[in-house]
Amino acid sequence: MYKLYLKPGKEESLKRFHPWIFSGAIARMEGTPQEGETVEVYTSKNEFIAKGHYQIGSIAVRVLTFRQDEAIDKAFWMRRLSAARLMRQSIGLASRPDNDTYRLVHGEGDNLPGLVIDIYARTAVMQAHSAGMHLERMTIAQALQEVMQGQIDNIYYKSETTLPFKADLYPENGFLVGGSTDNIATEYGLKFHIDWLKGQKTGFFVDQRENRSLLERYAAGRHVLNMFCYTSGFSVYAMRGGAQLVHSVDSSAKAIDLTNQNVDLNFPDDTRHAAFAEDAFKYLDHMGDRYDLIILDPPAFAKHRDALRNALQGYRKLNARAFEKIKPGGILFTFSCSQAVSKENFRTAVFTAAAMSGRSVRILHQLTQPADHPVNIYHPEGEYLKGLVLYVE
Repeated sequence: MYKLYLKPGKEESLKRFHPWIFSGAIARMEGTPQEGETVEVYTSKNEFIAKGHYQIGSIAVRVLTFRQDEAIDKAFWMRRLSAARLMRQSIGLASRPDNDTYRLVHGEGDNLPGLVIDIYARTAVMQAHSAGMHLERMTIAQALQEVMQGQIDNIYYKSETTLPFKADLYPENGFLVGGSTDNIATEYGLKFHIDWLKGQKTGFFVDQRENRSLLERYAAGRHVLNMFCYTSGFSVYAMRGGAQLVHSVDSSAKAIDLTNQNVDLNFPDDTRHAAFAEDAFKYLDHMGDRYDLIILDPPAFAKHRDALRNALQGYRKLNARAFEKIKPGGILFTFSCSQAVSKENFRTAVFTAAAMSGRSVRILHQLTQPADHPVNIYHPEGEYLKGLVLYVE
């Protein structure tokens, strides 16, 4: 097996079980590993410290194990997948009769860096974010079938846009197991079409499930605006919560088509809902003051730290428009899914927007990702979803 040797002192983060090794920490390598191959990592004193997938880039190794005697084979994938499933079962998420939509594997949060697996009814959607997970996809799929014990029939692989483009892997999306066209899944009793073929991420934003459920509790009698609606998750929950009116807005016409399908799936011929394919900022400019419950759930404004300044300006601008227009006594659900934006940065941007509007604003809830998107305590970078629920006088 290839061996990587660290510079003196660069093993300290690994002693704290951080799962990343950066390229600048490497002193030398024995051999020339290809992207995705497994390497052993040693300190400058020739002491074994970790084993993981190698790749070219800032993060040179994603650690799979800190044990030298643990082989990366099918039994390894079985153990890790079983542990992930057991956690979802222990919190009651994988066995609810009204819910068959959840994240089974959340990368570093489940000690499987570079791998995401979402469950939608009888279909698992697998996504690789590293060359190593891509190369292991068939073995992982076999292990997943055994671990799920007949609860899934299909495994769809969706990694064309998530793998490092320089790795020359040429991934193709498609079924590794099965091939069903039944794409309807249930989340807390509501049904959704899951577009794993062409949709964003794995086809649905599973990470907003608990926040959608919270919004349902506030929706009764309100006029709701769901910006960046994508699949209309918040809209459908608001309708079940008794909203008088729900408007869904997204710049993508395809997203609006999917929105209408999902609303019709749960509330056919319900005249409370309308959807609009329009730019968010333009819509906010001319929408008037008819809404007293607004959801701002934009795509990531900053995918890396170099874009942080512009991202924070975007959050300030977006939230300022909402503060200006929302009715007195209104409630604002506002989010950032940018990992590069810290909780403190996001709160400061929103607070600045509130001050610009001159409105009196109170925090009702501080939100984050749900339990099936766990944060590894040794990898705080895994906490990416930030949200605030605000009462605006």
